[in-house]
Amino acid sequence: MLPNYASTIERLWFWSFRTACVLILIFLVSPLLVIIPLSFSADTFLMYPIEHFSLRWYHEFFGNEVWLNSLRNSFIVAPAATLLATGLGTMAAVGLTSSDFPGKSLLMSILISPMVVPVVIVGVGSYLFFAPLGLTNSYLGLILVHTALGVPFVVITVSATLRNFNGNLIKASANLGAHPLTTYRRIVLPLIAPGVISGGLFAFATSFDEVVVTLFLAGPEQTTLPRQMFGGIKENISPAIAAAATVLILFSIVLLLTLEWLRGRAEKMRTVIAD
Repeated sequence: MLPNYASTIERLWFWSFRTACVLILIFLVSPLLVIIPLSFSADTFLMYPIEHFSLRWYHEFFGNEVWLNSLRNSFIVAPAATLLATGLGTMAAVGLTSSDFPGKSLLMSILISPMVVPVVIVGVGSYLFFAPLGLTNSYLGLILVHTALGVPFVVITVSATLRNFNGNLIKASANLGAHPLTTYRRIVLPLIAPGVISGGLFAFATSFDEVVVTLFLAGPEQTTLPRQMFGGIKENISPAIAAAATVLILFSIVLLLTLEWLRGRAEKMRTVIAD
């Protein structure tokens, strides 16, 4: 809120900035608001105006084995890749933040390079590397690549959280005779939990939404939901795609609400430990 003594220019900037943020938010959310009503259309084409409403395409989505199999694959690959990316990324961030050594900047650049390199290059390189090893058309190969794509998000968010971490807490724990693993489990992890949770969420979203790498590495049995939607758009545009998109939107909303709840609990725990 603006203080009562704010000048006219400050008030004008205050409301202009917030108006611009609202307009940008509307611009970003509008495509989602357009696709949701189409999922309830009884027509066989994606078009406005909608003449009749029906749950036909939700029955098609949840009753079609092809869609259910792709959804099942997404919930196999994404959680597994998220667990690996969160664990590896957190350990890498703690190691890079807690010590200085030659080549630290180079190592950090390598770790976050999957965020910078175009996904097509990652897909081609992964295919050429995994093909001789027999990891193409397999869940393992897909999970490993999705893990590599998710690790940079965890490293960045956890590293940002560790910059505000009070290192004296580790020294105090050591002086009291705590084992290093106990220190990190009971003190460090609870304090950096918001960063770990945020990084895990980004890793999960990256894996769950990935299409290009999946096109290179996945076989028919590993088809994920985004790849199935991509194939449906290319071959036969069906309103069932709108139903699938709506399910993903609702799932993302639930995920974000869960994240905020977990972050709230983590902040409370952090306050208790700090006191």
